[in-house]
Amino acid sequence: MDLLNTLVDKGLRRELPTREEALAVLATSDDDLLDVVAAAGKVRRHWFGRRVKLNYLVNLKSGLCPEDCSYCSQRLGSTAGILKYTWLKPDEASQAAAAGLAGGAKRVCLVASGRGPTDRDVARVSDTIKAIKEQNEDVEVCACLGLLSDGQAERLREAGADAYNHNLNTSEGTYADITTTHTYADRVDTVRKAHAAGLSACSGLIAGMGESDEDLVDVVFSLRELDPDSVPVNFLIPFEGTPLAKEWNLTPQRCLRILAMVRFVCPDVEVRIAGGREVHLRTMQPLALHLANSIFLGDYLTSEGQAGKADLEMIADAGFEVEGADQVTLPEHRAGGGCGSHESAGCGSREGGGACGSSAPSPSSEPRSDLVAVRRRGAGTDLAPNA
Repeated sequence: MDLLNTLVDKGLRRELPTREEALAVLATSDDDLLDVVAAAGKVRRHWFGRRVKLNYLVNLKSGLCPEDCSYCSQRLGSTAGILKYTWLKPDEASQAAAAGLAGGAKRVCLVASGRGPTDRDVARVSDTIKAIKEQNEDVEVCACLGLLSDGQAERLREAGADAYNHNLNTSEGTYADITTTHTYADRVDTVRKAHAAGLSACSGLIAGMGESDEDLVDVVFSLRELDPDSVPVNFLIPFEGTPLAKEWNLTPQRCLRILAMVRFVCPDVEVRIAGGREVHLRTMQPLALHLANSIFLGDYLTSEGQAGKADLEMIADAGFEVEGADQVTLPEHRAGGGCGSHESAGCGSREGGGACGSSAPSPSSEPRSDLVAVRRRGAGTDLAPNA
């Protein structure tokens, strides 16, 4: 296909595809799917080889969030039967992180529900970051605490944070359809604050909320302009008790096309398969490794993931290798400043799972609600974590 040859050439040169080309990737047929994966895989291997970076989530504070994000099981008004607890102590969080690191994770993502941290919360998380780094000198730590106020990103950086995650989630034009308690502009501002403080910015999207192809391309092009170093691609986990519980709009083939489009638009960034891969990619997960170079190991914030041992076996069986602590994730032109340096234009969750649009395809199989399992182990419980 001329389209795929063009996209590979552009990806190897870090050249932005046209919107029409990105939309064409999403519109390819199932008959052409393996050709799409192979083409995007060439771009992935050029910049990242066959390495897979492992990340591990620690939910520092679960549930009872005042925000109304429709996709989130921790949202205001959610009746999902998730774990609810207040802040983990630094030593508890450090112990939770240690499980992921022992399983091969290179980065620990510290997440807390809420609109954004108070200064006291920043101090608490700073103590947690220091506790984790005292035990694991080489670990990368990413914080995800919501909207940041002036000076907070700098304080996290001083405490030893390497990165900050705040996802755009969906297109600017449809953002108000999924959240009313803050704006798309608020999210963009927080990612820029992380950049300005010298943190490696992490920002991505959620697919599967009924969005159109145009919405998906809009948000990925916005991410390219915003220039995070890593782009998590979440697939909606339709939790019972949330407004989007009935949104089952994804097939494994649709997920692969979305990941391929992200890779073509953001060729040299860490593309991470985040929440919902087990629910929607299912047995096609190994193919997704040809598109993304990063995954979460084990469980997510409020849902259970694939067993950590199975993740490692999948990576090995697919012919990939786990990225070591001594390996630099990003290409040299992006990695000059620690976790990541930023050019003037380029590309770079909390929940699995945004926008509401017109052209999402109907899934070809029945919804697999049996795959949505609420997390009952790990942080906030007395049971061993999945790592």
